[in-house]
Amino acid sequence: MTVTVWRVLDPSTGRANGDGPGTATGALVTTSEQATAVMATGPLPVASDRGVDNAIAWVLGANDAREAARAGVPGWRLTVIHGENRAATIDGLARSGASWLRTDLDRIDEALDIAALPALHTTVSVPVESIDAAVRAVRAGAGDLVVGPWSAQMLGQLRDALDGVRLVERVALPLGVEIDAVRTTLSTEAFTAWCLLVDGSGAARPRYEWAPGKDVPPPVPPRRLSAEWLDSSWVSGSPVDGHRHVRDDLVAILDRSLDGIRPTVAEIELLFGARGDEVEAIASVADQLRARTCGDMVTYVVNRNINYTNRCYFQCGFCGFSRGPKSLHYKDAPYLLSTDEVVSRSVEAWERGATEVCIVGGIHPEFSGDFYLGLVDAIKARLPEMHIHGFTPLEVWQGAATSGITVREFLTRLRDAGLGTLPGTAAEILDDEVRAFLCPDKITTAEWAEVMLTAHALGVRATSTIMHGHIDHPRSWAHHYEVLRNIQARTGGFTEFVPLPFVHMGAPIFLQGRSRPGPTWDEVVLIHAVARIAFDGLIPNIQASWVKLGLDGGARLLAAGCNDLGGTLMNESISRASGAAHGQLATPEELEAAITGMGRVPARRNTVYELLEPPVSVS
Repeated sequence: MTVTVWRVLDPSTGRANGDGPGTATGALVTTSEQATAVMATGPLPVASDRGVDNAIAWVLGANDAREAARAGVPGWRLTVIHGENRAATIDGLARSGASWLRTDLDRIDEALDIAALPALHTTVSVPVESIDAAVRAVRAGAGDLVVGPWSAQMLGQLRDALDGVRLVERVALPLGVEIDAVRTTLSTEAFTAWCLLVDGSGAARPRYEWAPGKDVPPPVPPRRLSAEWLDSSWVSGSPVDGHRHVRDDLVAILDRSLDGIRPTVAEIELLFGARGDEVEAIASVADQLRARTCGDMVTYVVNRNINYTNRCYFQCGFCGFSRGPKSLHYKDAPYLLSTDEVVSRSVEAWERGATEVCIVGGIHPEFSGDFYLGLVDAIKARLPEMHIHGFTPLEVWQGAATSGITVREFLTRLRDAGLGTLPGTAAEILDDEVRAFLCPDKITTAEWAEVMLTAHALGVRATSTIMHGHIDHPRSWAHHYEVLRNIQARTGGFTEFVPLPFVHMGAPIFLQGRSRPGPTWDEVVLIHAVARIAFDGLIPNIQASWVKLGLDGGARLLAAGCNDLGGTLMNESISRASGAAHGQLATPEELEAAITGMGRVPARRNTVYELLEPPVSVS
């Protein structure tokens, strides 16, 4: 059983906001001026008067809810008050499609009877002032609790008191509401406020300072992998043995996964909806599958990233790196490295022990396919043994188009010139509904897949990636994984899968108030752990990106299905341009220390996962 809890502040009472600003995700307001002021401080304003037209949601009597629906207000913004007239209440719910039926503790039975009527899709919601009252409400059948600005400690006590119940904190809008609906229905200011408060499922985000790219330790407790809760009981505790706090449908998926049966797309989406103890259970299964596939060895590669230009004529909302006529956010001066400079940096990398250079950049308006071929020729002429891991599917598509040849012909030329492998970036989210807002003029999912399938057919292997935590959601993540599974089942050409958490601080889409501030820590754990489960028997290597997460964060994910920490990089500009504090260099010694600190065995590899040295012994 899942029960939601909503922490709401009533400014008229003068009550302190729990642990301080930010504890409540909602505030009850009576005027439009109050709504504006409240939204500027964080909580989402909810009104009991339809005259407050800038509220996020309303709690209304049956007649007013019916009128709101006639005026075009969707049911996911409405709560109907359980009135004395049963028929009127039913009519208000039926005609408004309200998400919640607000009732009192002593009227839960009647409210449940109403909510159970055919064609009604509403949840019984009960305001409570104490943990005891909350427990009584849930035991009586309530599916939603409205509480004051309770502290994290009180929420933890409620969670523990509701043993066996899955407690999820919500905001003023219900879980699972479609982001497209919120974007098109709410004002820009309201949409921004909602994005700041929710995770990819629409639930309330935990309140911690950490985000991908920040120079802040991961918020996860020492003995856990989930940072869903911030109370002392959770932080000092350990995961529950077995699946006692895991829903039966998730248990069945996990058991089948251990038997070698990969989850369906729908089941992957269910896994991505996990919370708390469920996240721990999924990570545990992922770790078992990792041990079966890779043992205790954790690999890394000595490489260098060379981002040859930040000029780009595409307008990807997530990118704080590109600078060009369509850029949405300007910060650094445009640059373009000369071919000689790219070769010089490659030579420097070789002399420092690198076996790979990763060559990627923006799509410069003056580039043609000859530029990419020229880079490969120049590097190979100077360093014939250097592996060139270069050019995203977007660069390949653009190179072929500007050369007037097919993708196959262009990839053949790149391969023959000495290109070793393709990076799997430019994928972002392989779901065109999301791409339409995130990167509208970039190649489509089908075009990205066309490049990868063609490259694999020509013997050019590739990595695969996902960038998550912006305007995406569990369904789009599941679709992305299915695209990669379909390609890999046909070709076997992907060497690894690398989740790339969205770094929001310098990203135009975030600065314009149109995205979430990156994934939560639990979403980061899930994106890696579910990858290990979904790609079991298909893609053997799951990488944690220390560039996005720091070495501490990357190391923690070695317990969630990961077996690789990526490369030393030496330079990396793209993540740092979006605000990441990490990304310039991790020495082999630092990577090995992070690996051994987790009780694993470090090993240096090349781009295609061939070991270059015997694994380092753990003393």
